[in-house]
Amino acid sequence: MTKRLITFLLLVTLPVISAIAQDTTIRDLGVEIGVLNTGPLNSITDVYGVKVGHYTLIQGSDVRTGATAILAHDGNIFQQKVPAAIYIGNGFGKLAGYSQVEELGNIETPIILTNTLSVPTAADALIDYTLSQEGNEDVRSVNPVVGETNDGYLNDIRGQHITKKHVISAIKAADSNKVQQGNVGAGTGTRAFGFKGGIGSSSRVLPEKLGGYTVGALVQTNFGGVLEIAGVPVGKELNKYYLSDSLNGSPDGSCMMVLATDAPLDARNLKRLAKRAVMGLAKTGGIASNGSGDYVIAFSTSESVRIPYSAEQPITTVELLRNERMSPLFMAAIEATEEAIINSLFAAETMEGRDGHVLQSIPKDKIIKLLKDYGRITE
Repeated sequence: MTKRLITFLLLVTLPVISAIAQDTTIRDLGVEIGVLNTGPLNSITDVYGVKVGHYTLIQGSDVRTGATAILAHDGNIFQQKVPAAIYIGNGFGKLAGYSQVEELGNIETPIILTNTLSVPTAADALIDYTLSQEGNEDVRSVNPVVGETNDGYLNDIRGQHITKKHVISAIKAADSNKVQQGNVGAGTGTRAFGFKGGIGSSSRVLPEKLGGYTVGALVQTNFGGVLEIAGVPVGKELNKYYLSDSLNGSPDGSCMMVLATDAPLDARNLKRLAKRAVMGLAKTGGIASNGSGDYVIAFSTSESVRIPYSAEQPITTVELLRNERMSPLFMAAIEATEEAIINSLFAAETMEGRDGHVLQSIPKDKIIKLLKDYGRITE
């Protein structure tokens, strides 16, 4: 093997090594967000039926992007649609599929997250995927749901490097294991609060007396504000926050939030649940700035509320959770979203990308000291 070939291989592989997501989470430090218990994986995949897959694209010095797929169940989602809702916290974004979800209250494809200029490609891939599934031979209309954030600081976003094959690969890679977090999939090139952002996930499980339901959150973080962790003003203490002397750039960028639950909810109460995720974002210091697309997609995996594509009977009877039983789920959504956002930061690693731009990972040692000083970590 020649020296030139060895050098080439090192240049190709080293960025990939730097992008491997770490298992570090805020709970690994002994910090608990909220009061509810997490699921066994502390991941959106704690919700029965949910699967998540990533495709991470790192090439050369300027391609840092990817796609993340969230599947509500492992069957034919078009034939067995799930009730769903989308809440817009701030609408500076390019989320595809919103109007039909708003009108009909269901989702009929996997959910894809990617970068801003790859939304049409991802939608096209979802159409191909759906039409190719057994049982969909006569389908003539598909409503693909695709969310995005802009990773153009680290990624050559104008190059539109994501292909349909990449998106399909993310779907095929989906499983029910703990979600890989940090610099993976749609979070490969993102930033949050001036640091390296990424994919994050968390879950909450209600006590049995409250139904024992699970709420899971997955986020793609790419936004700004004044970072807080477990109520500690980390951004202020580090003097790294929006409008400070050391970080006076734009807080724009977007945050995609996906909520899943096994509680039997219809679209109306899923919309109410989705609204609470924005409260979780606010608890981390996010400000939903003018140029930030902050969207929440919420769906239920309960088989009792699935919506068949075709049915012999004109009337469908379902059992739904009553309004007065929603408050515990609201709190679960807030806590899971807040922790998922913090996990995206703790799992992300420093990354260099387009034009030599570098996003540093959060300074864990300094943050741990702050959390100890504020009594969030006790020894």
